[in-house]
Amino acid sequence: MPDDDLALNAPVVGIAPTPDGGGYWLAAGDGGIFTFGDARYFGSAASLPLNKPIVGIAPTADGNGYWEVAADGGVFTYGDARFYGSAGGIHLRTPVVSIVPTADGGGYWLVAADGGVFTYGDARFYGSASADSPSSPVVGLAPTADGLGYWLATAGGATYAFGDAKYAGNVMTGSPIVGISRANSGYQLANANGSIYALGGAPFYGTATTEHLNMPIIGVAPTSDGRGYWLAGADGGIFAFGDAQFYGSLGGSTVKVATAADLFDDGVTPAQIAAWDKVNICEEGGVWNVDGPIYSGGLGFSRANWARFNTFGYPANAADATPDEQIRVAVAFATDYMGGPNAAPDQNGCDGGY
Repeated sequence: MPDDDLALNAPVVGIAPTPDGGGYWLAAGDGGIFTFGDARYFGSAASLPLNKPIVGIAPTADGNGYWEVAADGGVFTYGDARFYGSAGGIHLRTPVVSIVPTADGGGYWLVAADGGVFTYGDARFYGSASADSPSSPVVGLAPTADGLGYWLATAGGATYAFGDAKYAGNVMTGSPIVGISRANSGYQLANANGSIYALGGAPFYGTATTEHLNMPIIGVAPTSDGRGYWLAGADGGIFAFGDAQFYGSLGGSTVKVATAADLFDDGVTPAQIAAWDKVNICEEGGVWNVDGPIYSGGLGFSRANWARFNTFGYPANAADATPDEQIRVAVAFATDYMGGPNAAPDQNGCDGGY
């Protein structure tokens, strides 16, 4: 049953099923871990001084551990999960968005929003989408059944195939794609509104579009036999389809209003990052370096407002600033113009021009 009294410190950002499909873990942006069914708790990053929010979770092959990954590429291990390396010490052009383990648990892939792929342990590199300059952020990676290839999916619905992965098409949708999962020889793409798009022979088992979503869907996870999948919402709501079983959820919970203690080193919170990322996808299709004569950057700042609210020493042109820097200025703008630091335009009606 939903726990209407539960307040999450940060939105849920990932779901990972146990190997036998008898349960699942949910990970929140502050590193918190929540267990359901036969998923066991082995620890979390919630008590660590994170530089960037957690963005994903991946289970070990036997289900006796898991990895968490942060947006800066830092990897945290729990239970029998082994550390094979991280991108935490690398200057990344864009944040890491996901971690995916190899079938035997002897390694993992990290994927960044620009399509960059980083391999550790026995994970092999088959290519990346970074050279293709995707028009919207990459949101996830799904390996093929034999691990000799993978697909990447973008928020705009484009897919890229590498190794022995077979390209099966893109989708056009009004709200962002948030995850990809392998099924048979194809893949399923999950939409923030609960839609599922099955491509390349992947089966379709249902969607959450008829459900009342308190917060957007943030990811999809397949059952081990590929005959079902779970969708997870940012509030921890769980929707099960096919042979995926429902073991409980955090659905109905609220995300706690941020305090000064919740700020990351750049002065923003996971919830603020998530809100302004959606604005960016709505206004600029995931592109952050838009450079127009009046408005620039991924959030459509006027040059006058950027000059006024950029009191942090960031580049003089929003288009030259990093996404994190642009969001920090947007928080300052929201504090002054929109009633508080956690305010953000409704991405379904945004028209830019701040």
